[in-house]
Amino acid sequence: MVAKKYSSDFIVKVVKECLVSNECLAKIARKYNIPKGILRQWLLRFKYNGEAAFTSVRRSYSTEFKIKCVEEVLQGLGPVNQIAAKYNLSDEFVLRTWIKKYNSNMELKDFNTHKEDRMAKAKRNTSLEERIEIVNYCIQNGCNYKNTATKFNVSYPQVYNWVKKFKANPATGLEDRRGHHKSDDEVGELERLRRENNRLKQQLKEKEMLFELLKKAEEFERM
Repeated sequence: MVAKKYSSDFIVKVVKECLVSNECLAKIARKYNIPKGILRQWLLRFKYNGEAAFTSVRRSYSTEFKIKCVEEVLQGLGPVNQIAAKYNLSDEFVLRTWIKKYNSNMELKDFNTHKEDRMAKAKRNTSLEERIEIVNYCIQNGCNYKNTATKFNVSYPQVYNWVKKFKANPATGLEDRRGHHKSDDEVGELERLRRENNRLKQQLKEKEMLFELLKKAEEFERM
């Protein structure tokens, strides 16, 4: 179903009617055959940008602008519809798309109406040791994700997600669980030590389980 187009003059007229009328939004929406959700978004855009919200719609989006919008939502500075209205996006779905791809560790590229809005994959793969170094550098430098990404030639979303995962789970948050399980020879010294420690813990647990099993077997024989 193709979305209905509304002229800027019509939108401004309806919004102003909402502001001065004693009628509820639902009644005005029915009067003009407008979805109630769209009418609410018009009112939010008008609140932040006035009539200019509908006469000068933003047509180009830089990487920095996209990241700024996404991070305001992720940092709890406002819900998606409010942030979309604040920055005069044509639809909150645009921002939801940016958030989804940002959280999927994709790089947000510059966009304008003359080229397709593509989301490029991260520039390169990284080892666990590299991710630890990158996160350590980022935290020591006040969580400056942009400068860290530039210094280590990775994407901004990668750095942001690695720091977030590390803070949530320092032990395993930076592990790359995609693809095949690398052998000990394919990983760095730190990862090998971690794996050996886990193996020793598992062996100890198995020995304790075996000891308990033997005790039960002996008790059974004495019965």
